[in-house]
Amino acid sequence: MLEFIALSPLFEILATGALFAVALLWPRKAAKWIRRVERALSRIAARPLLAYALIALLGFAPSMMLSLTGRLPQPTAHDEFGYLLSADTFLHGRLTNPTHPMWTHFETFHIIHQPTYMSKYPPAQGAILALGSLIAHPIVGVWLSTVLACVAVYWMLLAWTPPWLALLGSIVTAFHPAFLLIWGQIYWGGQLAMAGGALVFGAVGRIVRRRHPRAGDALLMGIGLALLANRRPYEGLVASIPVAVALIAWIFGKTAPPLKLSLKRVVLPILIVILPTGVWMAYDNWRVTGDPLRMPFMLYESTYTLAPVFLWQKPWPLPAYRHKPMADFYRGELLDYMEQRSLAGFIQGSRRKLEILWLFYQGIRPLRWPLVVPLLALPWLLRNRRTRFALATLALFICGLLALTWAGAHYAPPIAAVVIFLGLQGARSLRLWRWRKVAIGRPLMASLAFVMLVTFIAHFAAALVDKRGDRDPSWHFARAELNETLGKQGHHLIVVRYGPQHNPYEEWVYNDADIDGSAVVWAREMSAPKNQKLFDYFKDRTVWLLDIGNDEWPPKLTRYPSASER
Repeated sequence: MLEFIALSPLFEILATGALFAVALLWPRKAAKWIRRVERALSRIAARPLLAYALIALLGFAPSMMLSLTGRLPQPTAHDEFGYLLSADTFLHGRLTNPTHPMWTHFETFHIIHQPTYMSKYPPAQGAILALGSLIAHPIVGVWLSTVLACVAVYWMLLAWTPPWLALLGSIVTAFHPAFLLIWGQIYWGGQLAMAGGALVFGAVGRIVRRRHPRAGDALLMGIGLALLANRRPYEGLVASIPVAVALIAWIFGKTAPPLKLSLKRVVLPILIVILPTGVWMAYDNWRVTGDPLRMPFMLYESTYTLAPVFLWQKPWPLPAYRHKPMADFYRGELLDYMEQRSLAGFIQGSRRKLEILWLFYQGIRPLRWPLVVPLLALPWLLRNRRTRFALATLALFICGLLALTWAGAHYAPPIAAVVIFLGLQGARSLRLWRWRKVAIGRPLMASLAFVMLVTFIAHFAAALVDKRGDRDPSWHFARAELNETLGKQGHHLIVVRYGPQHNPYEEWVYNDADIDGSAVVWAREMSAPKNQKLFDYFKDRTVWLLDIGNDEWPPKLTRYPSASER
């Protein structure tokens, strides 16, 4: 039953239709209940501490419950291992790690080894995971980032919508399946960038409507910009361009306060945050790459990848790959890039990118029609200045994403709060819809909102049930189990041998920040002389061979043959 409610479009259509029909048959009673709900939301929103506490609880509790039911989430994507390496590095009190003498055996996706050993990603996600580790476990950092995102979205919506609608929008955010079941359960979720975008857009909404802007709003905008720069730099920049244009137009417009006051209360607070952030980022780049202007991401791309970040760029020179899985992976990326270079390929690739974003924000699956219906209000949305600004921002952001070689919902969190606002604004406009003098918009939107929350909660409940019976022997759980089991039995070295048809997305070779101090070290098998140097270096460890073969299950773990046996 839960799966039918959570996954069936038929349930949504029937439930919404039934509720709407009941509301039309008994309009007075329906209006009475709708007013009660709106008044209850308004009463909560009128008490800021209670409202923020409720949103924080709804952001934290479901993610925590889902993670603690069954097995804790384990890293599976390349990006997750990279962020966890950053977190572990920070926990050791370092910004990066020295290159290991045997580093060629440890080469893997999204990790640089020269001139230092570190993840290629900006530090924000690793920092929140490190905070979670200090408390108990990296997953706690994911929960905290979810709370931050939900609270920031509520704060933003308060500047753009009535308080009761802002509260409803933040509740929808907390229970949205994509945010809860995907970002809320992986180590590379988009919550921090989502929070950064919400702070930026919430701040601009407050600044431009006040004759005497508050420095606190500008400080929060600076914090949002800093989060974006350290989580999704390019996407955050694209999302911030319309905000910068709007601020400049406001400062020099007729409704702004005197220029001196604008500089003091808006520009200066923003600079107080972003200038030290820029200096710190340059310092971090210098420690990791040796160049304050070269980000670890770009160093990794120039070292290992073939396809460029943007479609208008030329491919990188062919690297001297030492490991076949990495060569296969990046050659596949190059093919995808080459396909998009033609007009037909660009159109097809753009369509695929837009479909990914659409499915993610509409609730994971193709038809999430309670969220699609508010788009019917698009003609009304264009009449409103704020929504025109939001639509223009979204359009520019999408153009920026289409210029990228790759697609993925994790590229779009800086604009997530704007998407939520547009959905709410569409629903708000449709509430005024009348047909033959009959007010049908309000009960229709109430029916949609109720069904939406029911299906969101059903998604959550179904996920809890699935996790209780989780016996999935996926490779990432097997890897985590090996780490835990062998880690209790001394020090070990696991040499991984991949078959010719191995899936490069299932990568086992990832290590902690302190490789020599780790109980279990993962290494790639190379030539016999190089392997022998590895064994000599780790002579005090038990050496194992993990033969992945052609993705046979379970993988074979045996003692690595001795020199005489080889």
